[in-house]
Amino acid sequence: MSIYDQKPQRFLKRLHRKIENPHTRLYCAGFELGEWRCKQFAFHLAEWLPDYALPEEELRFDHGNVLVKLNQAAVRVYTSTKYASRGEAGEIALHAICRDFFKTIPLSPRVFYKSASNDVVKAFDMVHARFPSDGSVQIWLGESKLFKSGASAIADAIKSIKLHIDEGFLSNQKLLLGPQIPKSTPRYDEIMQLFSRQESLDTLIKNAVFVVGILCDSKAVSAAKEHGQSYFEAAIGELEAIETKLSASGLPTKLKLVLAYIPLASKKEFVSSFDNRLKGLQ
Repeated sequence: MSIYDQKPQRFLKRLHRKIENPHTRLYCAGFELGEWRCKQFAFHLAEWLPDYALPEEELRFDHGNVLVKLNQAAVRVYTSTKYASRGEAGEIALHAICRDFFKTIPLSPRVFYKSASNDVVKAFDMVHARFPSDGSVQIWLGESKLFKSGASAIADAIKSIKLHIDEGFLSNQKLLLGPQIPKSTPRYDEIMQLFSRQESLDTLIKNAVFVVGILCDSKAVSAAKEHGQSYFEAAIGELEAIETKLSASGLPTKLKLVLAYIPLASKKEFVSSFDNRLKGLQ
């Protein structure tokens, strides 16, 4: 049994359309007593902290050191008091969705790209592997945007992805990420071949899935008190607006893309709740 077979219990709910684009998905934290579950969502992200921040060899712990491990994970995310504009809560949410709903495994904890805990990293927000039933190997490269506006979030995500498929950036990422992939990773040799200097970038792109996570203020969430039909239709409308902008960018014709939309009642309150939970573990 792999250490990555162990996961926190599912919290987010995926909402379906009858006829939907399988690569575009809506996830919601849900409601409780008429309120959007902001603090509960922040708690769930804290459950994923070790999986997000610790390498595989540090994930085996027990009741004797569980608090130490949680502390180590929390400190590696960030310790800064200037948390309002940080995006780690969105990155952990995207990490959790990919691990939980798509059964990916991390190839390298993102926090390991940092030279210090509070660095803001210019790289993919997530690097996972997935092994579909057809026998292929997929490299999942994540881009998470935690903004107040959905339109601004998807515009920035499109800009980032276009920069990230630049030849120079991808070549540097291959050199940076390859040596960090643990030898215990399933199908290690096949994955390392994708990251080798001698392999064409075209091969990496062919095997890559670019995952876009959008978290932003939502009028649908603000107006709702439960998962009713009116909430569903309004939230799906927001998802479709984001999807339209992504399609207009031309990226879906060049890359394999997955869009995950997570509507928030308030980005400000969500980031504050996550920061309180994180600092409580430091």
